[in-house]
Amino acid sequence: MDMLTIGAFAKASRLSPKALRLYDELDLLRPARVDPGTGYRYYTAEQLEQARLVAWLRRLGMPLARIRRVCDLEPGPAAREIGAYWARVEAETAARRDLAAFLVDHLSPSPGKDTTMLELRCSALSDTGLVREANQDSVHAGARVLAVADGCGPKGAPASTAAVRALTFLDDEPLSAGNVLDLLEDAVEGAARAVADLVPRHAGTGAPEGEGTGSTLTALVWTGSRLALVHIGDSRAYVLRDGGLFRITHDHTLVQSMIDEGRLTPEEATTHPQRSVLVKALGTAAPVPDLRLQDVRPGDRYLLCSDGLSTVVPDEGIERLLASAPGPDAAVRALVGAANDAGGPDNISCVVADVVEADGPAGHRFG
Repeated sequence: MDMLTIGAFAKASRLSPKALRLYDELDLLRPARVDPGTGYRYYTAEQLEQARLVAWLRRLGMPLARIRRVCDLEPGPAAREIGAYWARVEAETAARRDLAAFLVDHLSPSPGKDTTMLELRCSALSDTGLVREANQDSVHAGARVLAVADGCGPKGAPASTAAVRALTFLDDEPLSAGNVLDLLEDAVEGAARAVADLVPRHAGTGAPEGEGTGSTLTALVWTGSRLALVHIGDSRAYVLRDGGLFRITHDHTLVQSMIDEGRLTPEEATTHPQRSVLVKALGTAAPVPDLRLQDVRPGDRYLLCSDGLSTVVPDEGIERLLASAPGPDAAVRALVGAANDAGGPDNISCVVADVVEADGPAGHRFG
């Protein structure tokens, strides 16, 4: 059988030798023979069709894990799999188009100074769920600080409590958009130290005696005209604006990093055995949070939640419940109820805040 060197095969298939070596490692495209002495890879002409298919699917943007599945199928099922993938891409593109429009609007300068006085109406609710014996979440809705923290490990409950308490002093601080991010960064460092102090240390070495204790932290701090966001972990923040729901945080999880790298699809992530593994949290070494300012509008409705909600209630369901609830109190009850209706496998915590004009209807107001 005639063999092609990796260089000749790369040229014929329009794949680089580097890509061919990667596809070999991922079991996408194995060489026909590997020289036992030199390790040099050889391919047959019959493998060109599969190589070209892999190249075409990569040009579509298909993740490697899904390409492997397509390559294992007969032509008919493979065609249907590609069609299903592209339908998903078109749906996600439409969602990204809406998000892009939101961001353009969010970042565009206002034509004139808006002097409308705004305030927040807020409500918070935390529930143990139907499976866990204890609630390791903490929530807070204070004068300026809205926060959700989800603890994990043997001291998860005190860890989440410490994370939230590290921010609550900001309820009494005079804040401006100019200094709030610096204050939040300092507060997160304090939260990280507070969580670390919960873990016993070996005498003499100072090393932790146990691992696994930590907490997420997702919070919004009200300056009177804008919201400052701090985020670390896989709790989430959303905004419901003009009838559309937008997630304004990015999960710090192993599966999300795999999705970002194209090694996993969102569908595969929902059943991945390591979907709850955090790559960033309070309790890990030198955590760097996401920090930014968020412009607000009258009519915005913000949601902070632990993953006990977002892993069992899809975004479409969250959007529907937020849009239909008459106020924050009703919204948090509806969201927690929906998570429990879906089995309540984890603790569930929500904070909902409405941005209203200061002369709006009476209610539970902060600001």
